[in-house]
Amino acid sequence: MEASNLTALIILVTGIAGIILIKAVGSFLKAQAKKTEQVIDDIIISSIGKPLMLFLVIITIYFSLATSTLIPVEYAWILDSKYLMVCITILATWIVWSFVKKVATQYEEHILESSSHETGIWLYHFFRSTFSYIIWIIAGIVILNILEVDITPLMAAGGIVGIAAGFAGKDILGNFFSGALLAADQPFHIGDRIQVQEFTGDVIAIGPRSTRIKTLDNQLITIPNSILTNDVVINYAEPDLRLKVRIDLGVAYGSDIEKVKSLLLKIADETIRTGLCIREPEPSVYFLNFAELSLNLQMIIWGDDYTMTYEIRDFINSRILELFKEEGIEIPLPRVDIYMKKE
Repeated sequence: MEASNLTALIILVTGIAGIILIKAVGSFLKAQAKKTEQVIDDIIISSIGKPLMLFLVIITIYFSLATSTLIPVEYAWILDSKYLMVCITILATWIVWSFVKKVATQYEEHILESSSHETGIWLYHFFRSTFSYIIWIIAGIVILNILEVDITPLMAAGGIVGIAAGFAGKDILGNFFSGALLAADQPFHIGDRIQVQEFTGDVIAIGPRSTRIKTLDNQLITIPNSILTNDVVINYAEPDLRLKVRIDLGVAYGSDIEKVKSLLLKIADETIRTGLCIREPEPSVYFLNFAELSLNLQMIIWGDDYTMTYEIRDFINSRILELFKEEGIEIPLPRVDIYMKKE
């Protein structure tokens, strides 16, 4: 065996032994880090682990091949050091990207609580949304520089493409910025029931581009974030889970209004005793107006769970129909009067 190939074999064996040793040390350090109360050491080890192992593998293979005579002359360009630098740049970017993402995820609650201004919160969420794109774009520019690629034409072409993409993708970019605004403003959270335009449902996911809600019909609706920041959004879960339920009712002219109010309050009391509604705030009944065919009233009652609206309305309406029939109180039907001209 040639001396150079023997040296390459020694480098390969040494490299493999070093990889095994580093892996064992990494496992030991990871176990030790779990015993400490600090989280940052776990993040550092987990961020460095895989990229470091891959770096050792690449270095071992590179120097083994560079020392040996196994690579034909026409393929010697593979061993150019600039390609090794490209690999190192990618691995270093991977480490930084992984570390920052894990720190942001782990300490997000602390960062948001410690921020005393809404602008700081918005900047944090904007940074989280754009960090990955920024760091990998920078890495791409560094790699092109290492490969001695003239990026001036690319930047000029990129400017033209960027303008065209800006017009074509303005809605997409708008949704991403709106996602950052939603993350900072937090008008709703996952699990809240919201209404936007004609859609009502529970929020199941809030993404950088869109938000998904599950409607009361069990349909999944994807709403662009730009709509949520530019339209009126009703959050039934805020400021608390209580919900005011309004029951509109019309009775015939000649009905005893005080008796109607008394019956409606009796029904409200029955509803409270079932557990569907709460006693505080107290239920109330108002005589609102004289309509064309009816005397219109409104009963207001509070529930402690906004998801029970249909059940509350069903119970109250059923009792109104039953009790008013027993008491002889008429609920007028729509009527159309037709006058025929006599010739």
